[in-house]
This record gives sequence, C-alpha cells and structure tokens, in this order.
Amino acid sequence: MHEGKVDAATKTFEVVENNASERLDRWLATQIPELSRARIQALIKDGHVSRDGRTIVEPNTRVKPAEFYDVEVPEAEPAAVAGEAIPLKVVFEDHSVIVIDKPAGLVVHPAAGHATGTLVNALIAHCGDSLSGVGGVKRPGIVHRLDKDTSGLLVVAKNDAAHQSLSDQFKSHGEDGRLHRAYLALVWGVPVRPKGVIDAALARSTSNRTKIAVSRHETARRALTHYEVVETFTGATPAATVSLLRLILETGRTHQIRVHLAHIGHPVLADPVYGTGFKTREALLNPRAQALAERMHRQALHAAELGFEHPKSGKPKLFESPLPADMAQLIAALKLPAEPAKKPKSTEKQSSPRSHNK
Repeated sequence: MHEGKVDAATKTFEVVENNASERLDRWLATQIPELSRARIQALIKDGHVSRDGRTIVEPNTRVKPAEFYDVEVPEAEPAAVAGEAIPLKVVFEDHSVIVIDKPAGLVVHPAAGHATGTLVNALIAHCGDSLSGVGGVKRPGIVHRLDKDTSGLLVVAKNDAAHQSLSDQFKSHGEDGRLHRAYLALVWGVPVRPKGVIDAALARSTSNRTKIAVSRHETARRALTHYEVVETFTGATPAATVSLLRLILETGRTHQIRVHLAHIGHPVLADPVYGTGFKTREALLNPRAQALAERMHRQALHAAELGFEHPKSGKPKLFESPLPADMAQLIAALKLPAEPAKKPKSTEKQSSPRSHNK
C-alpha cells in the first residue's frame, strides 16, 4: 500500500495484488480502520472517492491492482446538541470508548420533554475534540440505553469505528460471547424457582402506547431474561417479603426486565409504571424500609455488570458497579427484624404469577 496526502482531508491508497477484485467499500474499510464500513459507503455515495480524477459512487465497484484511489474525508460536523457541564462518573475512557456509571434520573438522549440535561449533552462537553465523528458528526455514539430511572453502567463510542463495533456486539446480545450485561433488582416476593428464564415476547401496549406489554401479536419481538435469586429478605408476612435478583439479558428490548418481572408476578420495587399494583405493600415493610422505599421514586434496578470486546484492541473488558446508595440503604433496612404486619390501606390488585421456566 502506498499512502500520501493530497491535502489535509484527502488520502491516497494503492490497490495491491492481494486485494484484486475486492469490493471498494470493503477494501477501503481495511485501509481506513478508524471509519466504519457504513461511513465509507456514505463517503463513496456522496462523491468523496475518486480514481484517476474520476468520481466513483458505487460501493460495490471491484478494485484492481495498481489502481490509486483518493478518499476525501470531510471534517466532522459539530453536533446539533449543545454540550453541558453535567458531572459524570467516568469508569473508563480512552480514544475509542467511554464507560459511564449513570445515576438514576439522568436521561440518556435528548427527546421530547428532555431537550437538555441529558447524558449526550454531558458527553459532548466532557469529551470535546476527542469525539472524532460518528457518521460524520462530532457526537457520542449511543449503542444502548438505560431507562431514565435505572442506574448503572453504559458504554458509549467516541469514533465511527468504535460505534460500528459496539453496535454489532449489542445486536448479537452476547450470543458470540463478546457482550455481557447483568442487572440487580429488588422485587416483591420470591420466584417459585431460585433461577430460571423468562421467555415472553414484547410489544407496545395497545391500551397505553407509553408502556410495553407481553404480547402474542405478530409484531411482538422475542425477549429472554435469565434470573437468579441472590438473597431473600423475609418480611412479617409473605406480602412483605422482598428478593434481590441478578438478571442477565439475552435480548435487549425496551423495559424488558421491568415488564418481564411484572409478568411473572414479581415487579421491581418502586416501579412507577409496572409495579403500581404492589404499591400498598410498602406499608407492610418495617418503618425504616418503608420510609426508604417511599423516598426512592424510581425502580430499584441497577446495571451492575458490563462486558464487551474493546473495538480497537479486541481485548475483553469487564466493569462492575456497586449498588447505588438508595438501593444499598434499602437492603440494609430490609435486613432489620420484621415487625408485626400492618394492614394495607386498600385492597391490593394482584395478577397471578405466570409460568416462566423452560
């Protein structure tokens, strides 16, 4: 390979015998590893690649030995979202990725009702010029999300190639062994079996479009959640008993863990969307636990483990996050001696647990 700069934004590459008849986009992806193949395809289609002064716009063009290709890579455009100086807990950062321990209450991406004050705003300010461009824009590459009120680990790409690599890993959902995600959740009651798999397809609720529901509709997407009971906190009555579960995702659907756990009759504590029918159980907890549960104002769900293959080095990376203070304090309170049961203020509406083990 011969490489020489035509100008500040253009590079020239020579095709060698070993690359004969290879697709242009695939070959250029090996020559410019900092760009994803999708980005290279876009550059070709937009007229930024030429051969002997002639613009080439077909990504599937077959290259030949001794051909020279000029590739113009425009400067990444500024992000449309403004950076904001929002404190971040950075677990790991290098030129390719940044791993954040997200607090509950922080929205990941700007959307209706949350135009500012998001993780993306914070990352643009924090990373600055180290964001070399995702899809031609200086923005962080969001490859997965956590609900606003779910805390824990989240990885973000800082360049195009890292974004492509991480996106591929999340699409495989760990089937190829590269990706690992585990969560901790406090739930009402104790599952019938100490470990199992919840296999229930999910779709947008037909009665409330802001919610997700278990569905048999043809549009529903398969969702699998593996769970294991880590610890059980026995209350004064079975209704006041709480369990700490460790959950591993085999798929990554919206609200998957929260919907699945509610589906089997063990919703996440303090879940304001999928656990409202169990709200009255808080009155059955000991006074300390009851007060802490009432103050949480968010589902007791935490992304505790995150592993992936580093986009550049190819080496496995694994990170762990301790339970946040609100969940840790609630667990400590649940371990206090149980007190005589109190009668709930109103009749609790409960759904019978469903079968959830293969």
